[in-house]
Amino acid sequence: MYIESLSLENFRNYSKEVFGFKNGINILTGLNAQGKTNAAEAIFFLCTGYSPRANRDKFVIKNGSETAKISGKAKSLYGDISVGIEFNRSDKKIIYVNGAKVTKIGELLGNIHSVFFNPSELKLVQESPEDRRRFLNISLCQMSKSYFYALGRYNNILSQRNNMLKDPEKYIIRETLPVWDRQLSAEAAKIISARNDFIAQIAPVAEIKHAYLSDSAEKLVLKSECNYSGSIEEIASALYADLQSGLERDMRLGFTGIGPHRDDIKFILNGEDARIYGSQGQQRTVALSLKLAETEIFKSRTGEYPILILDDVLSELDKKRQRRLFSCVEEIQTVFTAVGIDRSVIKNKDYLRINIENGSIKGKNDPQSIKGLKDTEEVKKSEKTDKTDKTDKSDKSDKSESPTEPIEKQKF
Repeated sequence: MYIESLSLENFRNYSKEVFGFKNGINILTGLNAQGKTNAAEAIFFLCTGYSPRANRDKFVIKNGSETAKISGKAKSLYGDISVGIEFNRSDKKIIYVNGAKVTKIGELLGNIHSVFFNPSELKLVQESPEDRRRFLNISLCQMSKSYFYALGRYNNILSQRNNMLKDPEKYIIRETLPVWDRQLSAEAAKIISARNDFIAQIAPVAEIKHAYLSDSAEKLVLKSECNYSGSIEEIASALYADLQSGLERDMRLGFTGIGPHRDDIKFILNGEDARIYGSQGQQRTVALSLKLAETEIFKSRTGEYPILILDDVLSELDKKRQRRLFSCVEEIQTVFTAVGIDRSVIKNKDYLRINIENGSIKGKNDPQSIKGLKDTEEVKKSEKTDKTDKTDKSDKSDKSESPTEPIEKQKF
């Protein structure tokens, strides 16, 4: 799978720009605060409907504008895919997949797969279990719509249960909670089972990736910190029993103390907890190894690699690890962002460089970018043609379409 083109309109610091990418290594270069990360963010947004940087959609709209648009065209083993997202200041985005409006994020997920890494991904190793659960959720939601919907149902039921636990009428809680707990256990079991399988699959791959990046100087081990295993039915039964036995504790605390919302992953580096004892460089390599391993899980489950987005990853790696990283991604469409690139690191590599300045593509200072400039111009022309050809059709479909519910908000 790879993305061919990306169009941005009033997105972050971009007024209007179109990128053309190659199926291979793409490097977005430029000084700080020019728009490299913004372009990388837009690709991930098209894949997940979620920004890894903004907690409100309206924050991606360019200052002085009321709306923004992003769109992309990708190719996969199963055909061509186009995705578009329109933003407005009311935080109600409109999503189109292959020209059709969709009303749920679940209808967007799984069309274009991507794995995203930027400096904030160090939270995976350094910070709270919530960050590690978010990693699991974003990955699994892209691979499995059933997981996405189970997660949504679980979060809704969990919220209801927690509200009930705060109710002062304790006798009502004891009468009604068993019904909610059956539902909660059923959805939780689906989530826990999927996570257990995913961690069991990704752990040995992450170990291999980390050994390669560190030249076998470090050994990484992933450990799941979940108390439930077995079949979905066995997990549901065990969790339900624990919810019943822990009811008095939960009523006293006012929240649910067990379940997948308490899961965690531990990273063991050379026998020590990487979160506590790892240097920042080691923690970065752990997080990067996990992301590289994630691409392999996508490949094994979907039949093709996702788009790999590596934002500002090179600045914190020595040249040896940079070279090894480039070797790791030769078969994957990868979008790097960097202030600059050491040519000795990518010697004999086939890559496309796109230089960005103040929200516009420049890219005239690198022989490798000449093809990129030509591709970009061709994409711009084709985009204009496509827009002209489709204007009448899209206008008619919008007029005849009845009002729909807003895009659902899924908590990853």
